[in-house]
Amino acid sequence: MQANLQWLDDPEVFRVNQLPAHSDHHYYHDTAEFKTGSRFIKSLNGAWRFNFAKTPAERPVDFYQPDFDATDFDTIQVPGHIELAGYGQIQYINTLYPWEGKIYRRPPYTLNQDQLTPGLFSDAADNTVGSYLKTFDLDDAFKGQRIIIQFQGVEEALYVWLNGHFIGYAEDSFTPSEFDLTPYIQDQGNVLAVRVYKRSTAAFIEDQDMFRFSGIFRDVNILAEPASHITDLDIRPVPNANLKSGELNITTKVTGEPATLALTVKDHDGRVLTSQTQTGSGSVTFDTMLFDQLHLWSPQTPYLYQLTIEVYDADHQLLEVVPYQFGFRTVELRDDKVIYVNNKRLVINGVNRHEWNAHTGRVISMADMRADIQTMLANNINADRTCHYPDQLPWYQLCDEAGIYLMAENNLESHGSWQKMGAIEPSYNVPGDNPHWLAAVIDRARSNYEWFKNHPSIIFWSLGNESYAGEDIATMQAFYKEHDDSRLVHYEGVVHTSELKDRISDVESRMYEKPQNIVAYLEDNPTKPFLDCEYMHDMGNSLGGMQSYNDLIDKYPMYQGGFIWDFIDQALFVHDPITDQDVLRYGGDFDERHSDYEFSGDGLMFADRTPKPAMQEVKYYYGLHK
Repeated sequence: MQANLQWLDDPEVFRVNQLPAHSDHHYYHDTAEFKTGSRFIKSLNGAWRFNFAKTPAERPVDFYQPDFDATDFDTIQVPGHIELAGYGQIQYINTLYPWEGKIYRRPPYTLNQDQLTPGLFSDAADNTVGSYLKTFDLDDAFKGQRIIIQFQGVEEALYVWLNGHFIGYAEDSFTPSEFDLTPYIQDQGNVLAVRVYKRSTAAFIEDQDMFRFSGIFRDVNILAEPASHITDLDIRPVPNANLKSGELNITTKVTGEPATLALTVKDHDGRVLTSQTQTGSGSVTFDTMLFDQLHLWSPQTPYLYQLTIEVYDADHQLLEVVPYQFGFRTVELRDDKVIYVNNKRLVINGVNRHEWNAHTGRVISMADMRADIQTMLANNINADRTCHYPDQLPWYQLCDEAGIYLMAENNLESHGSWQKMGAIEPSYNVPGDNPHWLAAVIDRARSNYEWFKNHPSIIFWSLGNESYAGEDIATMQAFYKEHDDSRLVHYEGVVHTSELKDRISDVESRMYEKPQNIVAYLEDNPTKPFLDCEYMHDMGNSLGGMQSYNDLIDKYPMYQGGFIWDFIDQALFVHDPITDQDVLRYGGDFDERHSDYEFSGDGLMFADRTPKPAMQEVKYYYGLHK
């Protein structure tokens, strides 16, 4: 197969040769590697050769050929944003599409439902291109194994070649993309070529309120898989009604040769609670395991059990060890139309959190993530909505450990397709009811579910943000309901399409609703509990009046709290030659008009993670309902 540039123009092409999404488990050769690091993973982070082209027509066409002369290529750091490396235009946008007022574009299959628009992005004057090259050798532990490459985040459309051979294509900027390199891998001198286009049809459904960047902005790893390998792990811990006992069901997917899987579950103190052995390949399911004297996971006591599965070959040689921490907890929407977690009414003291670093943008570190967890815990914040995309893989484990509830959101926002100049006008809304956009958004739901399905911190799946509503989003909800009965589903945009309210979202969710309107809803025999997915917009000297929302918690059991917009400013440090100091610059400060006033600066913290005075208000009021 050859790469096709026209895939950029077609919403029905969003993954080519991409491996299926799976659980986010790690694997090691033996338990000693838990501390030293797995021999089966090799980071390709660091310096890459790089070429920047302003348009697709100006890209170096054959750069992926092994004999290509790249002496005139620059060097760029991976992970990193192309724009922050000094190429292209830094641009912040709230609701519109980046090209509005400059280029006329409509989503394919909307105004004309039977055809594409040739050259929509593949021959576009505003579609910058980054061409990356990396050479690498295989470590001894990798030789003779199946070799996978994993891109944890690439914005926005990704083409991959190895040693001159086309490997695959992927969209969905915030979800890992994996490809099989095995047919073309060499022990030495491998030439990996990656082409990243800033825009494709994915741009119509990745219209989030944020700086618009491009490039390889999360980790890149190559992975070696042993002869028998657990590719997926599905952990289903279910407490009984008494919340004192429960059962555990575990299913794995094993690729390669049939293997013996030895499972052990330990409690938090390391005591063995149960063990079991199964043999096979493909789907391997363990017998149901019964537990008494359960310790439940909750924000107050985020108790985690330790699962370990050892994989042995036919000669009983250890091939790999898979560890995973999991928790027991219940999430129920009862007949009284109130949500309960572990038989206690749920109260969300939440924030919306963009991933952000004032120096590196959405390239964030473990230190950034740990600092954010500590800030949440110190200020009585018990919940995070991953606005408006899946976060880096470690974030979910950190929230499990800290006891932070998660609303795990899909990478979906199409704000500019239905809200124009402040008016609701969905004539070319996507995904809407459009069958040509359905597969792409279902794929995003599937990826979100598969990667993060084992985390007890996730109590809501969120279908996306501000994308209006239609049959496609209703089908996304049906996907989650079919695959997961242990969580609820959230989506705010159905507020615009009352005819779909029975099929989309388990909660009534509105943007910045006034307290008196929430009261009117709650006193009118409502069918769903109420949740503020965004409220208390913290722009400027704001966040006053928080008590008026807090009072609703005491008076109305069906009011379940909300998520403040938002956690941290989106701003970048820029060196000011006049003062010779590094200063924070916000949306609109980069000669990138259009912008939206100071909308990129609406966090409880400044972009350097210094708390604003508003954080004191949050700590006080959220502390009243811990």
